[in-house]
Amino acid sequence: MPADAVVAGHIALDILPDLSALSPQQVIGAGKVYEIGRIAYSTGGAVSNTGLALHRLGVAVSLQAVVGDDWVGRAIIDYVRGFGERLSEHIRIAPAAASPYTIVIEPQNHDRTLLTHTGVYSDFGADSLHYDLLDGCKLFHLGYPTLLPRLFADEGAEFWRLLAAVKARCPAISIDMSLPPPDSASGRADWAAVLRRCLPLVDIFVPSIEEIMYMLRRADLLRWRDSLLDNLTGDYLAALADELLTMGVGIAGFKLGERGLYLRAAADDERLAFVSALGGSARSWAGAQVWQPAFAVRVAGTTGAGDAAYAGLLAALLRGMNAVDCARWACAVAACNIEAADATTGVRSWDETAARLQAGWTTRD
Repeated sequence: MPADAVVAGHIALDILPDLSALSPQQVIGAGKVYEIGRIAYSTGGAVSNTGLALHRLGVAVSLQAVVGDDWVGRAIIDYVRGFGERLSEHIRIAPAAASPYTIVIEPQNHDRTLLTHTGVYSDFGADSLHYDLLDGCKLFHLGYPTLLPRLFADEGAEFWRLLAAVKARCPAISIDMSLPPPDSASGRADWAAVLRRCLPLVDIFVPSIEEIMYMLRRADLLRWRDSLLDNLTGDYLAALADELLTMGVGIAGFKLGERGLYLRAAADDERLAFVSALGGSARSWAGAQVWQPAFAVRVAGTTGAGDAAYAGLLAALLRGMNAVDCARWACAVAACNIEAADATTGVRSWDETAARLQAGWTTRD
């Protein structure tokens, strides 16, 4: 049976030392020895974080990824298989290649820093997918082209070829990003040109506000720095989303961390025909604009929260929900996610999450 959703792109091993007893200054201090907590690990990257969250939410999902022929790659496959025997069957092992990994540095009362190695993904391109697995699926989700050098090279020429090949087989495409390091090849890429070329083939695009501002509003991002969320207004978000809609995407939005989620849809029913293919009403989405505040939870870790939000959004879309309900589900799944330190185990089943929403789950102030 074909999967309802195929999630492809970046996967990695996340290594999470417990640094909750250390201040940020202690983490970067030289010449000292500090006692820390136990180490945890899980898989990370969009294929794992969004794909496994969709699986836990009851979506029939197929995962497509690549790992190296090393212990990190074997650990990734074993971890994914623990969620379902068949979930790892399309994770390809590349001989004589290094697997990707990320070290998550998250000291007390401070946002995380990610130290990541791309590994085998330096060669990921349009020829890396099993396109026959897309036959009969409703949704294709690609994670982190920002970590896939062949996709952002040449102003996204290879990225466009991949999306065009997918679009010939699958009615809906969504993509998610990661924040490019400024001094990397990804950080120096012309992302505005990449988006102008590729977004006409993308139906759902909901990056974090930091990611999209780095690509399209870098001066504002640098000027506001630590006060970014305090400087955002509804008009600013609407104008930024309108720019993405003008580039050709069907549904645009931004993950806003502790401020929740913003969504804006194209006004044209025809551009939103993919919503009908997913079981929803294109007319109900046309011109929609929604801001959903984050739900109140006790935070154990923020790793994978954005990917979990995306999974909640896509799972709700696949159930035919409207923009308001999709935004609520995105924030609900993200809230469950951050109740665990890693990127996957906090996500609950669809029924468990629905029960929390129906019980009157409060939102953050």
